[in-house]
Amino acid sequence: MNNKAKIAYFSMEIGLSNNMPTYSGGLGVLAGDTIKSSADLKIPLVAVTLISKKGFFRQDIDPEGRQIEYPVNWEPSKYLIHLPKKVDVQIEGRKVCIYAWSYKVRSVTGGEVEIIFLDTDNKENTTEDREITAYLYGGDDCYRLKQEIVLGIGGVRMLHALGFHINKYHMNEGHASFLTLELLIMSKRDVESVWDERWVWDLDAVKDLCVFTTHTPIETGHDKYTYDLVKKVLGETVPIEILKTLAGENQLNMTLLALNLSKYVNGVAKKHGEVSKSLFPGYEINAITNGVHSFTWTCGSFVKLYDKYIQGWANEPELFVRSETIPDEELWEAHIKAKDDLLSFVKQTNGIELNRESLTIGFARRFTSYKRADLIFTNLERLLKIGEKWSIQIIYAGKAHPKDTPGKDIIKRINEIEKTIRDKIRVVFLKDYNIDMALKLISGVDVWLNTPLRPREASGTSGMKAAHNGVINFSILDGWWIEGHIEGITGWSIGPKPFETLLTNTNDAADAEDLYNKLENTIAQIYYNDKEQWIKIMKNSISKIAYYFNSHRMMRRYVTEAYLR
Repeated sequence: MNNKAKIAYFSMEIGLSNNMPTYSGGLGVLAGDTIKSSADLKIPLVAVTLISKKGFFRQDIDPEGRQIEYPVNWEPSKYLIHLPKKVDVQIEGRKVCIYAWSYKVRSVTGGEVEIIFLDTDNKENTTEDREITAYLYGGDDCYRLKQEIVLGIGGVRMLHALGFHINKYHMNEGHASFLTLELLIMSKRDVESVWDERWVWDLDAVKDLCVFTTHTPIETGHDKYTYDLVKKVLGETVPIEILKTLAGENQLNMTLLALNLSKYVNGVAKKHGEVSKSLFPGYEINAITNGVHSFTWTCGSFVKLYDKYIQGWANEPELFVRSETIPDEELWEAHIKAKDDLLSFVKQTNGIELNRESLTIGFARRFTSYKRADLIFTNLERLLKIGEKWSIQIIYAGKAHPKDTPGKDIIKRINEIEKTIRDKIRVVFLKDYNIDMALKLISGVDVWLNTPLRPREASGTSGMKAAHNGVINFSILDGWWIEGHIEGITGWSIGPKPFETLLTNTNDAADAEDLYNKLENTIAQIYYNDKEQWIKIMKNSISKIAYYFNSHRMMRRYVTEAYLR
């Protein structure tokens, strides 16, 4: 199909549009932005992922405020082209047949990136095996292990079956680490046609081919499997004793496997690089801070504004440094248009009419405990006093993993609190968070709130998207915000400076108190009494954040620092 040399980008999830629910959140959307920028910049890249025919899940909220999950059944043939090639992998001693679908991301620059979606749902497989590529992040450890075999081993085999010549394999998180085993086997086949115990595994040859990006700053977040399960599901594709030297003695750690077989490894923010080194001492771990695809994450009113005053911004986001040329009144008009669109959406979906003039705070992301979505409600009495002084409204959105009970409890608590304070502060929870809703939210609020426990936020990207629309960040100093934050210039911090590289017990009450103080005495004060200063900070968000925290800059760094090594 294509014998041109390529970089192969492997990601368990890729988020491109609502029509193809093959993503769960930030990791998948980042992968989508990576692919779009690669097309814009004409980087020779091909992507590999799973088809996830039943998606992650569709979220509903019941009358008690609890998250309810439903499958998302979508039809790939409406959007993708079925490819004629097939490959096999061994799972639990059975031959599992994998087919593929193709989707091409095309840029106005003439660049193009093909995405290969792997699919086991075919009549050649057992009923059980047909479900392997059904649910994104579904099932138990056994199910996840099967998915990662299909992605890593099956993905490499499919690329070769399709005629791709791959110069580098980029693993976007540890889910794809099994591709390294297939590369080991391929190099072995080049030397010996049968098993030969005298043969030496050429680890360096595999390392030269591999790039690994880790996104997880906490030990428990890395996929691990018992070797009993590995033997049962994977077999001894590579002898278990050799696998133990590469992936951990007691359990198979997918991150450790990737670390040991990659020449270039990076975290996704400077702080995350430091945290990763403390988690995996002795490894050289670099840092390439994430970015977002500028055109995708700029709302319509700001696209028109930038086209008028910053021509060429979409493919040269560094031109955002010229945001000072935009007249204040036109910038504010564009913001109000985005805000009106969001408030109209809220009324349409939730039946709640919010006030255009009120300071509107947005919080939308994956709901899990460390994100502390309910930190702003730590001291309700204090928050309500602020609400009496200044008109404030808060819009939430986001999903908790179906098995994340604490995350689901936070969603329930927020919905319960909304009922008790609605006469003083309006709180809205938008259900079934997706890409289209995200664009409305990050462009339509006045302030973007982020309150993770430090240093658990590897990077985060939603605040970068907000900045592309002049929305101001108010965040814990973690992930990318450490690099983007200039107090009072590009936004505001919450809590102390970030010195730790290991997990610590953060004081929720102290962080909440700092949040309340700045919200009451600085943020609301400027919003209501100094519009000129507010607009200046909006412009700083564009010129000092959007110009740098974009995926064009990110991909140029991957090319020069990782792909060309």
